[in-house]
Amino acid sequence: MGGIDHLDLVVTDLERSLAFYKGLLLPLGYIRESPIEGERGERVVYLGRVGGMGSISLREAQSGAHEVPYDRYAVGIHHIAIAASSRAVVDQVAAYVPGAGGEIESGPQEYAYTPGYYAVFLHDPDGLKLEVVHRPSERDLVTAVQQLTARVAELEARLGAQPE
Repeated sequence: MGGIDHLDLVVTDLERSLAFYKGLLLPLGYIRESPIEGERGERVVYLGRVGGMGSISLREAQSGAHEVPYDRYAVGIHHIAIAASSRAVVDQVAAYVPGAGGEIESGPQEYAYTPGYYAVFLHDPDGLKLEVVHRPSERDLVTAVQQLTARVAELEARLGAQPE
């Protein structure tokens, strides 16, 4: 199945953003760092996942075409959601962001978008909105329902065994 291969983000300060994104993306599996020269001769750094399964690149702004912070309600990107392998990873990222120059918008918490949807919404040092989200697999949801069903049956049995 195809997917997005890479995203290129333009930032005001490459070194500041590189430090922020390296810390943000490491627990999400982005462990490769690949610098290249961009089409204008600028330094571009790709932070990638193992096996080439997607990357995010950073490059420094070369024009003042957009105001900073970025207006996500103008034409362009509203936010970027990055998948996490677990709720614990979402929590880890949320703990990292405030001390690294980012800002938490909301979460981490469960949202009603789909069953088990657990996310943190945040802003990077330039105000770009990001989301780190864990969605449980269907198998995980089935297991959770089975566990809850067994627990309810156990509690009902206890209530039925109590003398009146």
